[in-house]
Amino acid sequence: MTIEQPLRDTSLRRAAVSRLMFLAQQNSLTTDHITTVAETFGVHPRSVRRWMDNAAQHNDRYTPQRPASFTLTQVMRDAVALFCGNIAAAYRDLHKRGHLGDDPVSYATFHRAVTTAYTPGFLAGLRGGEKERRKFDVHFTRGVGHRNQAWEGDHVEASVWVNVNGHRRKPWITWFIDCASDAVCGLSVSAQTPSRENILLAVRSAVLRGGNHGPFGGSPGLVRIDRGKDFLSDTVETAFGVLGVRVVDLPPRHPELKGTVEALNNAVKTMHFPGLPGYVHAPRTSRRTKTDPDERLLTYEAFIRLLLEWVHEWNYEHRIRTRDHRTPYELWHNDLTPIYDPDPEDLHFTLETHPTPLTINSDGVHWGKKRRYLAPYMQGLRGTKVVLRYMPRQERSVELYDAKEGTYLGPAVLQNEATPQERREVRRAADREAGRLRTALDRANRQREERFEADTVATTPRPTSDITQEQAAEILNGHRQDAHACEARPDLIPLPDPTDTWNNTQSPAESRPGSTDPLLPPLPDPTASWNPTPLPTPSEEPTDEPHD
Repeated sequence: MTIEQPLRDTSLRRAAVSRLMFLAQQNSLTTDHITTVAETFGVHPRSVRRWMDNAAQHNDRYTPQRPASFTLTQVMRDAVALFCGNIAAAYRDLHKRGHLGDDPVSYATFHRAVTTAYTPGFLAGLRGGEKERRKFDVHFTRGVGHRNQAWEGDHVEASVWVNVNGHRRKPWITWFIDCASDAVCGLSVSAQTPSRENILLAVRSAVLRGGNHGPFGGSPGLVRIDRGKDFLSDTVETAFGVLGVRVVDLPPRHPELKGTVEALNNAVKTMHFPGLPGYVHAPRTSRRTKTDPDERLLTYEAFIRLLLEWVHEWNYEHRIRTRDHRTPYELWHNDLTPIYDPDPEDLHFTLETHPTPLTINSDGVHWGKKRRYLAPYMQGLRGTKVVLRYMPRQERSVELYDAKEGTYLGPAVLQNEATPQERREVRRAADREAGRLRTALDRANRQREERFEADTVATTPRPTSDITQEQAAEILNGHRQDAHACEARPDLIPLPDPTDTWNNTQSPAESRPGSTDPLLPPLPDPTASWNPTPLPTPSEEPTDEPHD
């Protein structure tokens, strides 16, 4: 076997020469040993002997002498940085200013010196900045883990122009992906720069499962996000904190730390957006920069519909090469890790809270100067203090809570945007409240009026509420027994132990005139159980009742 490029494998030469020097010291070195090494390295046997002579001069260690090479000075390094990594421009400038020495080196030598002194990543950074330099970095990859062990969230701007109410805009997508299965758990779309509203909607969509949400979701163990101010808002932190989800705030300009969602961003840019009308990076046939007035763009609704179809295809049909060509659905379905599903009614933590309690007035809850919110359950609650929670930038509907008890009352809608059905529900709620009041008043009037029994002869009027003497005695007897039962404390003092005298079958003595004999037999002698030690008074357990 002949090793390729024999002039560069210094470490292998050192190992071979070390073996030959050991044989020479043991007087076992033969010509066959030298010939075998020479054939292996593809050189003449005399070259192997020169290697051994070099080792003999350096304490039996092969140490080749490298030829003198050209090295860059600080002036040359500054020139390369000044011209943003353009080696040819830096060489021309140095040659023009005479900084290459009396005997200027050739451009090939200067180029070789620059590429030796600087790594490809450093030269890329000189040309394109830190973003280009990071493309040459290496990093470790995380373990796969189990489903819902870790999520990653991010924003991505669509590379497509969309018609949003007659304006050309590029929507933004906010989504969360499960790192173990690469499944998109939830997303939200916005026609403008995303905010905490988009994050809260995406969190709600990702946590809920079933129905339109699919089988992916639940409560994750942790979520990795970047340092965006919307992701770091108090509302988003509270939303994750309620579920006990740890938020990992990653350092900036390190996309490899959330590589799963970055791979998803790159996939949607290369697999989905190029096939849509209005693709931003589509090749042009001319250099005109004006917008084509006849260009047909997708509507905002159509863009969202196509995006959801692509996400469904990603979750159920896209096969991942690095995961044995399995789909995210197969990876999720084959994972038996338990999933915690929060109650949908308990997901109000995705809303922001108004700092001060508000009051239910005759025209609803006032929030600001022009916003009035009404709901059917407000009938009869005028003057009640409530806590208002809302979704940022969505003012049509809010959620109300009782400020005193903290109980959830329900949603309320803006008066100006209430539908006819919602208005009818408010009126019907008022009618139901009035009907319940009439029923209560009629019952009270009937109880208040005194009614008499009908008679056939002239007699004193008798109220229909009169009861018989037997009924009254029975009621009183029952009350007395109940009172005695309430006063009885059979467990306060235990009964004494029975004695032999308890089984006295002797009949009581008959009383005779002038006799002093007792009518009943004498009482037995007291026993030790007649004077029991009192039981310790049980300590009162703390209660929530106020003390006097």
